[in-house]
Amino acid sequence: MERTLDEQRIAFANQKFLATPLAGLIIWTIIGFTGIFFSDFVAIWTIFIGTGSIVYLGLFLSKFTGENFLDKSKPKNEFDTLFMYTAAQAILVYAIAIPFFLLDYSSLPMTVGILTGLMWLPFSWIIKHWVGIFHTLTRTTVVLALWYLFPDYRFIAIPFAIVLIYIITLFILNSRK
Repeated sequence: MERTLDEQRIAFANQKFLATPLAGLIIWTIIGFTGIFFSDFVAIWTIFIGTGSIVYLGLFLSKFTGENFLDKSKPKNEFDTLFMYTAAQAILVYAIAIPFFLLDYSSLPMTVGILTGLMWLPFSWIIKHWVGIFHTLTRTTVVLALWYLFPDYRFIAIPFAIVLIYIITLFILNSRK
């Protein structure tokens, strides 16, 4: 029997949503430490490779969080598909980040930090919870402010701010009803 969209939305919203934010937290932590201990060149490649790896790390972590994204026995849910479209949208915005990066390499933490965080906004709508709105608005505001306030520390301050936002987001996700 096929479920209605409302039933699918409820099923989607009742998931934990821990694996992907945990993956983001881990990757942005690595990016931040790379900014501290390595050259900007290495930090740049860590941002490109790391943020491109979040989805794969999330798939791996989902086996340990009980979400198991690759479980083929779970019933089909249209909101899983919509979420994957938002993830693809976040990847496509590199078309904005890369040209700006080519003009000013220090723009990369800001552009990638903001643009890849935009997927949280539709996520909030899907699950009917404010956590994604909080994540997107806080991330955008803080990342932009840090980019202007700490130009010499963009590869450090921005990643660690994103980590802090992920920690708060995970706490909210874990405690929501």
